[in-house]
Amino acid sequence: MLDRKFIVENAELVERNCRHRNVAADIGRFVELEGRRRARQAEMERLNQEANRVSKSIGEAKDPAERDVRKNRGRALRDEVAQIKTELDRIEGELAVIQSGIPNMSHPDAPVGVDDKANLELARGKTPVREFHDHLELKQEVTVQVERPGTALLPQFDFRPLDHVELAEKLDLLDFEAGARVAGHGFYFLKNDAVRLELALQAYALDVLSSEGFTPMTTPDLARNEILDGTGYIPRGPETQIYSIENSDLSLIATAEIPLGGLLAGRIVDADELPVKLCGISHCFRTEAGAAGRATRGLYRVHQFTKVEMFAFTLPEASDAMLEHLRGLECRIFDGLEIPYRVVDTATGDLGGPAYRKYDLEAWMPGRGEFGEVTSTSNCTDYQARRLGARYKVKGEKGTHFVHTLNGTAIAISRALIAVLENHQQADGSVAIPAALRPWMGKDEIRPRQ
Repeated sequence: MLDRKFIVENAELVERNCRHRNVAADIGRFVELEGRRRARQAEMERLNQEANRVSKSIGEAKDPAERDVRKNRGRALRDEVAQIKTELDRIEGELAVIQSGIPNMSHPDAPVGVDDKANLELARGKTPVREFHDHLELKQEVTVQVERPGTALLPQFDFRPLDHVELAEKLDLLDFEAGARVAGHGFYFLKNDAVRLELALQAYALDVLSSEGFTPMTTPDLARNEILDGTGYIPRGPETQIYSIENSDLSLIATAEIPLGGLLAGRIVDADELPVKLCGISHCFRTEAGAAGRATRGLYRVHQFTKVEMFAFTLPEASDAMLEHLRGLECRIFDGLEIPYRVVDTATGDLGGPAYRKYDLEAWMPGRGEFGEVTSTSNCTDYQARRLGARYKVKGEKGTHFVHTLNGTAIAISRALIAVLENHQQADGSVAIPAALRPWMGKDEIRPRQ
């Protein structure tokens, strides 16, 4: 969350940021309440001091009547303090509700716009997009000239590419019907080489991140609701994407960002220990409430998937550079998989509440004929840390400071499977295995089972 003093002193700026992010937050009411809270807090402290003086003076009074007067005055002061305390509790409650709904500030360079249509493309990956042009009678492969000089040319599809659902059916890789019978729509079984491909993607991402100093971890699939709230996820309510466990304070995690962020909740670390770079492997559970349309077909929007997540705790002055580092690793991973993608700078209206700046990688998905998000990386500055109470201290200095937190997807298995299957499909219905995954797959291609 944002610091209260910052909100009050920059009310106009905060209010404008809320408008840019399509968030309704009553900043004027917050400023009014905070002013009242400070005034009433000061009044309560004054009355407490006076009550203490009166209490000490009771024994000094020799006249019984005077002692009774002072006792009555002390009781009146304590009653007044109690009334103010009740009022302060109410004010604190309302302040907390408004404050928790105020999003992080946005990076000055973040595109201003109401939704993802305002996202700004920044770069393309090393692998050029392959398309199919059905208006051409293609008798041989046609190459595509890309804008980036020096980039190798790849052939266009000389056949109509299938989407991953059709490929999976021909190659016996997925069972959506069985998943729906067992757990409902949006669940599925991976089968045969799809299982090996999932494990290969995990191992590949883990190798890349381990070489960059990330500590690999597996995380709990559950977290306390206070940790979800601290990382900016809404455990319950009409707009939540979280599965909550009835009659408990636990929920299923939507990403390893949640438990990894909770590692330093309520803790203080030495500045010398930062940055802390973590690589978390977890299952992810999302209700995907309100999802509809073509993007819900197959694996693109599902209720459960496996993800390899990057997470970092840094010093405030190091978080911008860490964001670029995480973005670079995402590009390295997908360049290694020979997947065409673009990098977009996420518009203010499409930013999650905790994010100060966010980059998305959108992979080309031939089966849909468009780009689809496969990773994102965000700098959340001290927004999550303030909610979680994650701090650092500098040796020889008094006081503590909030760390900065960052997260980034290395591999979200479900969408990575889409990108690999669709981009590496071949005319005979088989799928070529990217060279980076062959050591774990033990084969060069996936073919229909005999």
